[in-house]
Amino acid sequence: MVPSGHFATALSDAVSGSVEIDTVTLGSLAPDPGWRRQVLVDRELIVLATAGHGYAEVDFRALPCRPGTLLRVRAGQVLRCTPPRLNATVIRWHPEALCGLDVNVEKVPAWAQLAGEDEDAVINEVSQLTVDARRHRDSPAGRSLLRHQLAVLLLRLSMLPSRARHPERLEEATFHRFCREVELSYQHTRRVEDYADRLGCSVRTLTRACLSVTGRSAKQVLDERVALQAARLLAATDEPIARIGRRLGFTEPTNFGRFFTREVGVSPGTFRATREDPGPGPVVRPRLPAEAAGA
Repeated sequence: MVPSGHFATALSDAVSGSVEIDTVTLGSLAPDPGWRRQVLVDRELIVLATAGHGYAEVDFRALPCRPGTLLRVRAGQVLRCTPPRLNATVIRWHPEALCGLDVNVEKVPAWAQLAGEDEDAVINEVSQLTVDARRHRDSPAGRSLLRHQLAVLLLRLSMLPSRARHPERLEEATFHRFCREVELSYQHTRRVEDYADRLGCSVRTLTRACLSVTGRSAKQVLDERVALQAARLLAATDEPIARIGRRLGFTEPTNFGRFFTREVGVSPGTFRATREDPGPGPVVRPRLPAEAAGA
C-alpha cells in the first residue's frame, strides 16, 4: 500500500521478482485494526470475501459484502472496510505480471456476488493460486505458473453471466476513448476542447456521448474525475492540501478550494477532517468515469 503522504510513481525494484503476484488477507491491508482511514491502493486487487458481512468502500462507494462477494479494486483507488469486519482473500499484482497474456482486466466486474458453479470454480482457483504463491513463487517456473493462473481467473471473471452483453454503441465507444484520455491527462488539463482535439472530434460530440452514457456532460465527467483524485489524496494521505491542488493543475489554493467545494459539497479541509468518520455509504459524488456507465 502507499504510505501516507507518498505516491506510487514507480514500481519497486522487487516487482520483477517473486512479489509480482501474491496473496494476503484483507486485514493485512488495513492501516489500523479499525480501518479508520482509507488506504490508497498501489496494485491491482481481486478481493474474495470468505466470511462475515459488512461493506467495502471503494472510492467512497459502499459495496455490500458477504461470503462469495468478489471485488476488483484498481491501483490508485482508495479502499476501506467498515465494521463488522470481513474476512477475505486478496490477490495482488502489478500490471506487468500480465504482459504478453491475452487478458482484458477491464472486463472483470468491479463487484459481483458469486453463486453456484461460478462460485465453486472461482474459490478453487483462488485457493490454488494462494497455495502456489506460497510454495512456488521464488522459482521462474513458479512465477510463470502464477501468471497463467491469474490470467485464467481473470478470464473466468470476465465471462460471468451477470454482466450485460450488448454491442458497443458509437456513443459508448467515444465515451470510453474520452475516459482513457482523461486518465492520461486530467492532471494537466481540464479543457474539454483539448480532449476533443486529441480524439479528432468536436466538443459537441464528446458531450453527446457522455450524456448518452452517464447523463452528464463531458465537462462534468472530467471535473468529477479530478475531484475524485483530490478526494482520494485528501482521505488516504497527509499531503498538504495546497500541494494536492498543485498536483491536479491548480496554481492557486483558493481556486482548488472553490472547485472541490463545488464538486463535493464541502471544503478540502472539512473533507479531510471527517475522513475517519465510519461508513457505510458514499461520501462524495465523484466517481471514476469508466464506472459511470455501470461497468
